[in-house]
Amino acid sequence: MSRKNKLRIQIALFSLIVSSVFTILISFFIKEFNLLKPLFLSFTLLATVIIYLSLSFFVKYFLNRRIKEISNQLFSQDLNLNKTITTDMDDLIDQIKQFDDKRKIELSEMREQETFRREFIGNLAHELKTPLFTSQSYILTLLDGALDDKSVNKKYLKIAGKSIERLNLIVKDLDFITKLETGDSNLRKSNFDVVDLINNSIEMLEISAKKKNIKLMIEHENNPPINVHADKEKIEQVIINLIENSIKYGRENGTTEIVVQDLVENKIIVRVTDNGIGVKENHIDRLFERFYRVDQSGSRSSGGSGLGLAIVKHIVDAHDEKIYVESDFGIGSEFSFTIDKSK
Repeated sequence: MSRKNKLRIQIALFSLIVSSVFTILISFFIKEFNLLKPLFLSFTLLATVIIYLSLSFFVKYFLNRRIKEISNQLFSQDLNLNKTITTDMDDLIDQIKQFDDKRKIELSEMREQETFRREFIGNLAHELKTPLFTSQSYILTLLDGALDDKSVNKKYLKIAGKSIERLNLIVKDLDFITKLETGDSNLRKSNFDVVDLINNSIEMLEISAKKKNIKLMIEHENNPPINVHADKEKIEQVIINLIENSIKYGRENGTTEIVVQDLVENKIIVRVTDNGIGVKENHIDRLFERFYRVDQSGSRSSGGSGLGLAIVKHIVDAHDEKIYVESDFGIGSEFSFTIDKSK
């Protein structure tokens, strides 16, 4: 039997008992003492008042108890309602409204996460399918007889090898992001010259830039060192990924400029600016999602794991720093992030 039905039965029984007791008492007095009609009416009125007050008290008692139980159940859900357990109906209504608002927000977040999960799985399947299909196709071609053809066997093996290398890069980057997301960042902070680090990164990427005749420049090339306190290896990965991204989406005969500026509160900001193809405004908020493609055609002719900007975001977040992006479609983009200066 439900609590609601039990409460109804209890109220009914109490009302029946009280009514019966007063009816018996009134009948007894009338019979034994032969009371007059006015006195009978007085007894009846008194009985009615007593029954009304008793029922009011009884109903209020049980309602307050149920309100308190409902309030207690709301807090048991850990909803952070910032209120104490109440027996007041208005307070309970406010708590239920807060409960409803929070549930709506949670439902909306769950739907967004479900959408993100579907898109992520779809993008991951696409990223894995391309190198898997390529390597499988060339290996099967070799097994079907092309292995004995010296004019193509090495070429096919190299293509299959590059596809497997691409797969390895995707898995490695996914593993790295997973560790960052679970808090296993293992930051090894030290003091180092960020200008020197940028120069080294530029040297590593000069060959890639020359293929598109893109000029890499740093504004602080001849200025004094700027020492920062961070994980040198991971900050180098951030800088390399941002420069690679500017080259990947840069124009032929374009430029990529890296600028280091002082900020307040003992911080600096590193800006990577290019005059490439830029990004439309509706894509900017999703640039740091894993495998998100601005080019919705699904092609990724420029290579890479598709996780570069996602890794950048996770590394910057692990340092408790901020990353920013500004872009004008057809004009260029600027990615920037902050770092603590060494004390």
